[in-house]
Amino acid sequence: MSDQRVAVIQMVSGHEPETNLADASRQLEQARDAGARVAVLPENFAVLSTRQMLERGQSEISPDGPIRHFLASESRRLGLWIVGGSLPAAVRPDGSPIEDRVRAACFVFDDKGQEVARYDKIHLFDAEVSDAQGRYRESDTFEPGESVEVIDTPVGRLGLAICYDLRFPELFRALRERGAEWVTLPSAFTYQTGFAHWHPLIRARAIENQVWMVAPDQGGWHSSKRRTYGHSMIVDPWGAVIAEADEGPDIRTADLDPQTLAGLRERMPVWGHRRL
Repeated sequence: MSDQRVAVIQMVSGHEPETNLADASRQLEQARDAGARVAVLPENFAVLSTRQMLERGQSEISPDGPIRHFLASESRRLGLWIVGGSLPAAVRPDGSPIEDRVRAACFVFDDKGQEVARYDKIHLFDAEVSDAQGRYRESDTFEPGESVEVIDTPVGRLGLAICYDLRFPELFRALRERGAEWVTLPSAFTYQTGFAHWHPLIRARAIENQVWMVAPDQGGWHSSKRRTYGHSMIVDPWGAVIAEADEGPDIRTADLDPQTLAGLRERMPVWGHRRL
């Protein structure tokens, strides 16, 4: 196991959560076997169907919920830090319940199976896309989060974001302001938006903030109407694509060399050159 190796896990999740969890378990094992210290799952890795979000979110109010319990058990079993993509949770971080919607929550687990962080997706995807589904309205189902989250991990200080957050550079500035050295972006990008914007936006967020971007995506046909883009990536702070998948279930790994990051920030100290 490399001290600095991370893995992006690309899935093509279906509408059966139990099957999705079994697939995730196999891919997490592969990530561990590839030497990863941290593995990052994609958005909606266990529950993809919008129709299931509210019911499943009620089941994830406590750490004993089936998906949260799965993530804790897998991290402990594999001795692996897991950034748990996103899952529906009908409870806010302060413990207050949500009656009519859920949060898209990303839980982070250490290698002992402890929940060490939670980030709730701030920006919700309400848009019209030229695909078979056409209209997306996340705000009908999800309540937005409001907190910027950065935590310490074995491979550096981690900032958390989810999918549509990518289009809002002020969030990534806030993550860097709080010391982020790498940022995870679990996603389920539509094929159309991913084809147009996935690569340039991820590279831009890496370059302008001088951080590693670790972005697992859903990648393939989930139904006759829904296709996601894939191309899960790890991008270095210079904007170079270090690892990239295509479509279909896959795993890619890279070592987040801290000297690469420190050297770049020293040679080009853009953070200290800001004027606005």
